[in-house]
Amino acid sequence: MPEGTVLAFDFGLKRIGVATGESLLGSAHPLTVIEAESNDERLAAISRLIAEWQPCLLVVGLPVHVDGTAHETTRLAAKFGEGLQQRFQLPLSYADERLTSRDAAARLRETGRDSRAAKPLLDAVAAQLILETWFESPAHVIPAPRSAAALA
Repeated sequence: MPEGTVLAFDFGLKRIGVATGESLLGSAHPLTVIEAESNDERLAAISRLIAEWQPCLLVVGLPVHVDGTAHETTRLAAKFGEGLQQRFQLPLSYADERLTSRDAAARLRETGRDSRAAKPLLDAVAAQLILETWFESPAHVIPAPRSAAALA
């Protein structure tokens, strides 16, 4: 495992949740949510985060069905990860993100927040859970797909 700061992404068509963590400590924290209309705006926001945090690794959550099979959003998240790796030339890993949004909503409820009112925060907390999963359990780390097209 690389040592240093790691950025994790909960990819979505409307929002991208972002979390940061430290590999030596194995800790993760919600960072922000990127809500941008265009891919150029999304990439500019991610570029600013990478410049600020100087990560040694990027982790992208891959959504799959409960039984582990891929679907269209799996392909899109893998394509997003491939794009990050190509653009920023940083190591990339994928993590199983099954049920992270549900778990993030439960975590927010535990703090007294209504998950509907805290919808933007939900995506950043989901990214935190993706990164925690990546830190805690190699069994949940998904090998990088040969290409996003392979998931189609």
